[in-house]
Amino acid sequence: MVKTEKIDLVKIAGFKKAQRKISALTAYDYSIARLLDESGIDLILVGDSGGNVALGHRNTLPVSMDEMTIFTRAAARAVKRAFLIADLPFGAYQVDPKEAVRNAIALAKAGAEAVKLEGVGYLGPIRAIIKAGIPVMGHLGFTPQSVNELGYHLQGKDPKAAARLMNDAKKLEQAGCFAIVLEMMPPELAKRISRTLKIPTIGIGAGPFCDGQVLVTYDMLGLYPDPPKFVNRYADVAAVIKKAVKKYISEIGNKTYINLSC
Repeated sequence: MVKTEKIDLVKIAGFKKAQRKISALTAYDYSIARLLDESGIDLILVGDSGGNVALGHRNTLPVSMDEMTIFTRAAARAVKRAFLIADLPFGAYQVDPKEAVRNAIALAKAGAEAVKLEGVGYLGPIRAIIKAGIPVMGHLGFTPQSVNELGYHLQGKDPKAAARLMNDAKKLEQAGCFAIVLEMMPPELAKRISRTLKIPTIGIGAGPFCDGQVLVTYDMLGLYPDPPKFVNRYADVAAVIKKAVKKYISEIGNKTYINLSC
């Protein structure tokens, strides 16, 4: 039976101390968020990855605050147990700390219990958002909002880059982040960062040694046609949907469809 006790920051910090792995997945709508929550997931990330898998963009850069607010409101209506985190989209925190706080407050009003932003270059906005009473999750390694600068490549491969990422992780912890996503970096580097920090690390394409793991739900369920190579696919829901739709079309065509009345 799935536990119903609410996940909060105290529990998240306690999971690391107890060496209890943290599970996380993404959601952008009520139905998926409800299924994840009822299944017992720890963290639900309303990611700007919704720009790719739900809105059809090539990357996350076009995602707006309005879209993230809609995604967050929809997911928040379903969540009872999991801790709900929403991404601040590109352009929502880069200009100045005051605007970052305004946008973080908008997502909090939509139901987010924390926000996530990328990179180490925005310590001012991070501190300002935390001062406003909103927890912040960091994100290092491959940061999708910097895809035009970084390309889609593994980060931290050479010693200098690895040392820089380690230092960046320490800066985010010192700034007050409650956790950090480590994306697309060598497993040994992610392991060293995870062992060095007191706050939890959540890996995605960073090996098995982080304190938790996150995946894009559409990727792990086979709903998105071109997932990253590191994704473990747990189901082929796309095939199930196509089979059901084809059966429906066939029944309509051969007049065997039974329309159940109310």
